Amino acid sequence: MRKAVRVATRLLAVLVILGVLALFWGLWAVRGSLPLIEGELALPGLSAPVTVSRDALGIATIEAANEADAARALGFVHAQERYFEMDLLRRSAAGELSALFGPIAIERDKEIRVHRLRARLAESYASVAGDRLPVLEAYRDGVNAGVVALEATPWPYLLLRTEPQPWTLEDTALAGYAMFFDLQDESNSRELAMWRIREVVPAPLYALLSVDGSEWDAPLVGEPRGNALLPGPEELDLRQLPVPAPNGDYDVSEPAAPGSNNFAVSGQRTADGRAIVANDMHLGLRAPNLWFRARLKYADARAPGGQVDVSGFTLPGIPAVIVGSNGHVAWGFTNSYGDWLDFYRVEFTDADKLKYRVPEGEAALRVDSEWIEVKGGEPVELKVRETRWGPVTVDLDDGNALALRWTAQLPGSLNFGLADLAHAGNLDEGLAAADTAGIPAQNLMMADRHGRIAWRLTAQMPQRDGDCEPTAPLRPEQACRWSGWLPSTENPSIVDPADGVLWTANARVVDGAALALVGDAGYANGARARQIRDALRARPVLDERDLLAVQLDDRALFLARWHEALQAEATRSGNADLQALAAASADWSGHASVDSAGYRIVRAWRLAVIERIQNGLTAPAQAALGKAFVMPDLPQMEAIAWPMLQQRPVHLLPRKFDSWDALLADAAGDIRGQLEATGPLAERTWGERNTARICHPLAGALPGPLRGPLCMPAEPLRGDGNMPLVQGPEFGASERMVVSPGREAEGFAHMPGGQSGHPMSPFWGAGHAAWVQGEPTPFLPGEARYVLALRPKM
Repeated sequence: MRKAVRVATRLLAVLVILGVLALFWGLWAVRGSLPLIEGELALPGLSAPVTVSRDALGIATIEAANEADAARALGFVHAQERYFEMDLLRRSAAGELSALFGPIAIERDKEIRVHRLRARLAESYASVAGDRLPVLEAYRDGVNAGVVALEATPWPYLLLRTEPQPWTLEDTALAGYAMFFDLQDESNSRELAMWRIREVVPAPLYALLSVDGSEWDAPLVGEPRGNALLPGPEELDLRQLPVPAPNGDYDVSEPAAPGSNNFAVSGQRTADGRAIVANDMHLGLRAPNLWFRARLKYADARAPGGQVDVSGFTLPGIPAVIVGSNGHVAWGFTNSYGDWLDFYRVEFTDADKLKYRVPEGEAALRVDSEWIEVKGGEPVELKVRETRWGPVTVDLDDGNALALRWTAQLPGSLNFGLADLAHAGNLDEGLAAADTAGIPAQNLMMADRHGRIAWRLTAQMPQRDGDCEPTAPLRPEQACRWSGWLPSTENPSIVDPADGVLWTANARVVDGAALALVGDAGYANGARARQIRDALRARPVLDERDLLAVQLDDRALFLARWHEALQAEATRSGNADLQALAAASADWSGHASVDSAGYRIVRAWRLAVIERIQNGLTAPAQAALGKAFVMPDLPQMEAIAWPMLQQRPVHLLPRKFDSWDALLADAAGDIRGQLEATGPLAERTWGERNTARICHPLAGALPGPLRGPLCMPAEPLRGDGNMPLVQGPEFGASERMVVSPGREAEGFAHMPGGQSGHPMSPFWGAGHAAWVQGEPTPFLPGEARYVLALRPKM
């Protein structure tokens, strides 16, 4: 017995020692991929020495002799800090994630690979690169040198048991295309869902569901739409229309593309004549952040004084400052919800579905094989059926199909002209540079050091010729075709506004002919834009702190009337659930603050009411379409729900309920049950619900206790969607910037998640706390803490 104990003890000791050794080996292996931030290193291809300094937050300042050397050094830094994240960008746009993650990613790769962007790049890269090819080559070489210079394989590849593949010129373009996927609905799912609904419901019902604005609208051009005019019972009576079987199930459409805020004030609205730009781009949040802060300084004859000094936010994978200021102009972007995709009906003319009808007769499909590499498995073949209008993406029940034309598929949709903003010396030069940029369609906000400001829709916009109705699949006989790109002079624009204020927040910005040109792919509710506009107009004189305060504004103006409605309904109806919610929301402060139970309760009740109204209005479509029904994103439902709540029309009451009182009480009972499941209503604060879950992309694959080091602190976040301070658990301002060109030292910037992708780096999570708290931090990099000298390789 004692011998057995001795043997067991020795075995246990050996296991402990082996475990400790394995831990130390793992830490050593992970630590080996830390970036080099100090000392001296030879970087092949440099024409002259380059200095890379980092401040306490890891913000990099690169001082070089020319643009190519700056790009080479930036590529080196990007790769050392973020190569895995760069790899995810290129693979997500090319449909190549399965090579990293195995079979789990095959279906997503198929959805992306149908666009064949890597194959298209092979045919058109010369036009993508243009005259920037030497800079792109320098960046590529710097990236690959950065990976090679690491002492060990970047740590995510150790977890995935794979090796990083070299960076190519096409990969830089794919990093740009990744933003098309992030900011646009590449499957056109909302338009498809709306078309299917339109085909099976009465016209007045579709007109109600498709309203494109509300009384909250705050466009730059045009007037608010106002709320929907509800049809009378002689036009539309839901009680006479079919409803789906009880407990019917349906898919939910992809959410609308992410958005952002940007706004500017001209010199006439500041004390000293400076113009100021504010920008916060709302995207999915992760650690490290999507962006990488940098300052680039190099000689360039195209820039004022022969010197570029540009600071801001770069996208690892691309050699350019995407949003920032160069001392002469400052710029930022928000996403446009224009219509950049069209479906075409493909009517097959043969049994094998290899030929289809076209206006002049018949054409043959082109079938391309896309091979998807799968880690741990055999390659998977995807046959992409290509028409003259784009790839076939949807098979219809009648045996025909839909082809999808998307701007991202076409030569000219992407280029690197945006990098020329670094050389712009004034507003006019900045706008001219933006006119040549091939990027996902964006609302550009720009200011210059002379006090001028401008807004412009920056996009390569398709020219549609013929009989075009882009909100429904186009038939061959309509002869609608994309004949190229519209000239940039057609892009809507406002320069030097009379009142000195401009703003956008993903809502409708134009009207009339301009709106017809741009289209509507589901603009956001205008509440956020209106709150920004009114806050700017409320003060005749503004400075950087005032604009930062607008970015951090968490006032719940949009929900105030819903709070009043809840209180009034509870008093009037006497319903116990409504009364419980009303009592628990008595702490209403008018803000989406972390300690407010009232905000959480009112928000949840509104959404529950909206859900019931939306389900009632779409019930006839659900009944007609069955499993083919997809609930579309309906961002303007407030324009329908609020007048319904005020008028309570019986003919528009969802059939599930006997009265509007019953609908409102049912919503209250549902919310009360959900919230009380975890404790008293009055303790269910907004911060409890709105708690940050900002983690590394691989954190979810690890057991719970091991995720902590790969996540930012799980802190409660104030703010919400229908207010300037957009913050959710995994979504919000991926950056904040407030800057006056020429006064960059007085500007502010925030960034969640930190600079570095290595959890052992001093820059992992650096600056994140200031982002959470909204504490002002400088736009420019601070004092250098670490200096790396890169010299040419002799």
